[in-house]
Amino acid sequence: MLVARRLYNCSFGEQRKAVGMLVVVALGGNALLKRGEIPSEENQRRNVQVAARALAPLGLEHRLVITHGNGPQVGMLALESTCVPGRESYALDVLGAESSGMIGYMVEQELGNVLPEDQPFATILTQVEVDAADPAFQAPTKPIGPMYGKKEAEGLAAERGWSIGPDGKGWRRLVPSPRPKRIFELRVIQLLVEHDVIVICAGGGGIPTILREDGILIGAEAVVDKDLAGELLARSLLADAYLMLTDVDAVYHSWGTPEARAIRCASPEALAALDFPAGSMGPKVEAACRFVRETGRVAAIGSLANAAALLAGDVGTRVTVGADGIEWYEAGASGMAGASGPRSPS
Repeated sequence: MLVARRLYNCSFGEQRKAVGMLVVVALGGNALLKRGEIPSEENQRRNVQVAARALAPLGLEHRLVITHGNGPQVGMLALESTCVPGRESYALDVLGAESSGMIGYMVEQELGNVLPEDQPFATILTQVEVDAADPAFQAPTKPIGPMYGKKEAEGLAAERGWSIGPDGKGWRRLVPSPRPKRIFELRVIQLLVEHDVIVICAGGGGIPTILREDGILIGAEAVVDKDLAGELLARSLLADAYLMLTDVDAVYHSWGTPEARAIRCASPEALAALDFPAGSMGPKVEAACRFVRETGRVAAIGSLANAAALLAGDVGTRVTVGADGIEWYEAGASGMAGASGPRSPS
């Protein structure tokens, strides 16, 4: 039986016995706020409680580093910051830091309520370097904030100078999503992991920053993709496994069509040869393939509800260097209980 953790009473100077693997987990946006839900504290808290219960078995057996998305939250904060007449919205890097603290607080607290009381936690505001010359700044693709109807989105775009685009059945604001280059707080994260601290970091893909030629670090008006930032984090930490947890049970080829097929296992070369949507599964597949190619270790994509089974290789999509091409699931057998067919991934 798990003992609820109420006090942060573990001495940092006392090395705890490190067991199991080092696992980096990226929580999809729908783990925190389901598509179409009002971004209220109550809804987010309820979803984080579900995520905490799913992650608890991993935290008991392995060293755990958690990152997460923030698209709905950072968009909500951007809207709130314009409510005062005459005041412009805060920059996206500042709002990214704000959302990372908010989400990290909830994840840390709810995990602490289901793990043993001597398990230490830390939430780290994480600055991630991006390139000022990244072409993503000229072609916004990252959806943030709430869903709108097309006409409402077009009106807001004209009023506020937004880029907009379709996302599922609605329309959302689009912002630049440059590729992550470096994690500035990496040494701090490594130190905490060495002391068996569960770390929540690189939230929302990390706080986007640009290092100028004069050595000055400044914020960037962007949101970094959390799966690509998570891959960089996992690779930099020499993690044993990188898990991308969302609300779908596996990676599907021909998503949204009658020919959709779920992938059980794949080599990075075979998976990269397939085509996936850039706004949803594409970054996850790219991140998985890169992590496996660069490290020779394991990446997996699947349902948050099945996190422990995904790490064990029993469900979801597993990417390994030892895979022989692509192994497909039989119809309806990809690991999510009661799954009736593919849905839009987060």
